[in-house]
Amino acid sequence: MDNRKRVREIIRLLRGKYPKATTALRYKNPLELLVSTMLSAQCTDERVNLVTEKLFKKYRTAEDYANADLKEFEREIRSTGFYRNKAKNIKNCCRILVERFNSRVPKTMDELLHLPGVARKTANIVLGHGYGIAEGIAVDTHVRRVAQRLGLSDNKDPNKIEGDLMEIVPRKSWIEISDLLILHGRETCTARKPKCNECILNRLCPSSGRFD
Repeated sequence: MDNRKRVREIIRLLRGKYPKATTALRYKNPLELLVSTMLSAQCTDERVNLVTEKLFKKYRTAEDYANADLKEFEREIRSTGFYRNKAKNIKNCCRILVERFNSRVPKTMDELLHLPGVARKTANIVLGHGYGIAEGIAVDTHVRRVAQRLGLSDNKDPNKIEGDLMEIVPRKSWIEISDLLILHGRETCTARKPKCNECILNRLCPSSGRFD
């Protein structure tokens, strides 16, 4: 079975196991999603959701973030880690949204990538879940690990892994596959002790020892 056929079967099986797969981040609009995703770097979604539950009641617009007191904002997001850099990037990012984009989060990859603190993973999440636009595949640590174990990519660089996946995954599944692989990575294909014996993908996975 070639990789294109195999990845379709992987998606089918994971879709059956996770029929409501989506990002775990809680948000109500593209701006909240952008801020949440920026905060999620090197941090769990659960922690981010705890922080943003209060944050989003105080900061409702791009102007609010752009005008925030930096030290106070740092304290408010401190528990997400790397808070100084995140606070600076979010403030500068929102300042640009105000100055160049009429306070709206842009809908193109190129424009998003020009925002401070926004790389392809963040841009893909915002486009995919904020606007339903499939420009690429969001590659986080779970997607990277699971894709490598499944033999869908031999690369270590997230951008190269994304490119490998985009070649074999149907475009209509670009948004979905990231969510599916993340859930599978959290629940079954864990970093230290993958549960290969109970994995629904073990016969499709070269790392399982049961690959057909």
